[in-house]
Amino acid sequence: MEQVLVPPSYDIAFSVVALLGLALFVLAIVRWWRLDLSGTFVGLLWFLVILLVPVLGPLVFLATLRLAPSLGEGRSAQA
Repeated sequence: MEQVLVPPSYDIAFSVVALLGLALFVLAIVRWWRLDLSGTFVGLLWFLVILLVPVLGPLVFLATLRLAPSLGEGRSAQA
């Protein structure tokens, strides 16, 4: 008799959620890199938020990009 601690449907659901979280993280890092924010203090703070706050960090960063287009200008706006 096989004992299953976690039903297969939960295992699949957990895997899908984990992959979505990973995809969100990768998307946020790629957007952060393309905006060339790596040399600014605000950019480094955003990097830490994306890295240290697993799902909410990338969500807040991507939502901020949509709500504040001036952030998307990166270093070119500061020069």
